[in-house]
Amino acid sequence: MYLSGIALTRTYPCLAEPGKMIVDGKPARSLAEVIPYLATLPGVIAYNPGAPTLTFRRQPGFLTLYANRVTITQIKDADEGLSLLAALVEAVNATWAHRDELTAVTCSRRRPRPLDIYELLPKTNCKECGEATCMAFAFGLIQQNRTISECPALAQDPAFADRRATLAALL
Repeated sequence: MYLSGIALTRTYPCLAEPGKMIVDGKPARSLAEVIPYLATLPGVIAYNPGAPTLTFRRQPGFLTLYANRVTITQIKDADEGLSLLAALVEAVNATWAHRDELTAVTCSRRRPRPLDIYELLPKTNCKECGEATCMAFAFGLIQQNRTISECPALAQDPAFADRRATLAALL
């Protein structure tokens, strides 16, 4: 077992989602050694091995791991925060137990920016996807409110096959 627990140290209002809160936790030991292995898991949107910090997208909100702190956003109450911290301890320990089967991530990762996505879209602003512009569609893709297949040009036009594959890999 790598981690015996994460203590809830603070709760405060979540400015991004009124009525929700943010919880901070303190791990019983530094997460620095396990973070590179956790960076192999799905849902990673940002990873900085130099810090080390690792951020996952969760529905809703984000989970960010630092060497000596954990922050979870958009929590309904302290009980949910405690439950998520306990689940995180289990995930950390399971990942650590299987570290021999994983390749630790050593380079930075970041989630693509809206302009990164926009550059790969047809840029016709045709509205066939239901959005007013291709930029709005790019934001929808990043927020996981839209899928690549909802853009008819990307989904059906063979000329966009490479862009479609690149977007799928980015997202």
